[in-house]
Order: sequence, then C-alpha cells, then structure tokens
Amino acid sequence: MPKLRIKKGDQVLILAGKDKGKKGEVIRVNKASSTVIVEGINISKKHIKNQPNVTNAGIVDTESPLHISNVMFVHPESSNPGRVAYEQLESGKYNRIVKKSNRK
Repeated sequence: MPKLRIKKGDQVLILAGKDKGKKGEVIRVNKASSTVIVEGINISKKHIKNQPNVTNAGIVDTESPLHISNVMFVHPESSNPGRVAYEQLESGKYNRIVKKSNRK
C-alpha cells in the first residue's frame, strides 16, 4: 500500500476524466484502493429504493471515487498545483511542502 500524500480537507486539481481542470476539496481518502472522493466532482446517478430507514429515495446524485493519480494537490496560499514532498524539521516531525513552489 503506497503512502498517500493527499489528505482529507486538501484542495485538489482534477487531472483526468470528465471533470478535468476543476478544483475541489477532498471529502474522503481510501488507502486500500488508493482513491479519493472530491466534493462536487465525478458526480454519478444512483438509484435508491424506498425503504423505511432511507431518507433519500429515487435517483440521487453522488460523488464517485477518483484514483489518487488523477488528482494533484493545490497549495492553499498560492493556489498553484504541485507535487507534495516531506521535509523533516529539527524537532523530528515532518512537514508537507509543494515541490514546484517549495512552500509549506
């Protein structure tokens, strides 16, 4: 299982698929399948049967997962996309930086 450099709450740029070029926030990361779910991106229709414990029945729009290789981290301050790297601080902790801009 590879180390994922994108976390929940990160802004990402979509690199491939029907929503290529759009930006969104990561809702969920699945390490086992190396996929992410991005808010408002890769929307698909899902048919949900009416049952007593279901509030939304009928045809519902849901976000489908994207492979981690199809998204790129966007730096929150500069809004520039780039690859994520880690640098070790003097205290022993690690800090994420964007390689292209070399910002934290």
